[in-house]
Amino acid sequence: MGDEDVIRRRLLIDGDGTGDDRRLNVLLKTLIKWCNSTDEKADESKSTHDRMLAQLAQCEFAVTKSQLGSEMMAAELKSYESLSQILENGIEVAKGNIEKSKLDLAQAKTVRKNRIEYDVLAKVISEQPDRKETLERLSTLKTELSSLESTKQQLESRLALRKKQFHVLVTSIHQLQALLDEPDDTESLSDDIEMRDVLNES
Repeated sequence: MGDEDVIRRRLLIDGDGTGDDRRLNVLLKTLIKWCNSTDEKADESKSTHDRMLAQLAQCEFAVTKSQLGSEMMAAELKSYESLSQILENGIEVAKGNIEKSKLDLAQAKTVRKNRIEYDVLAKVISEQPDRKETLERLSTLKTELSSLESTKQQLESRLALRKKQFHVLVTSIHQLQALLDEPDDTESLSDDIEMRDVLNES
């Protein structure tokens, strides 16, 4: 058996290492010796008796001390358990607050985003003309469009008339050229000229 094993066994037997086991062994040996001694003097017997009482008192004190220490450690353990429960509850509350803060932060971001979009939209709307001004502008544009349509129709009518006149002119030129190519037919030339005058009058 090694030294470590011996020390470990002594600690297990001796409890907290305060010498209780040794003290009990000494008390037991003294008691046996005192009981077996028959020829001791009264003074020596009384001295041995007093010493055993002192040793017994020491053992009782050690037991009381051990019990008090055990009770104190049990109380501390209970206190630690209570503190641990309080800490666990505090952690749960902190987790709940963190989750709530995350939700509040997300909501605040959404509100801020909507507010920025609203400000941009409000700025765009403020830069646009009001409804009355827009209606007046639209009415003016409709009037201008109607005037342009009327002018277009007039120009188209004039253009059609000019096309007809140009066609008659070109036809007359061709006919005149044909008559010039036939100088003997003066009567036909006169009739064609009269017909051209009639068309020009129309």
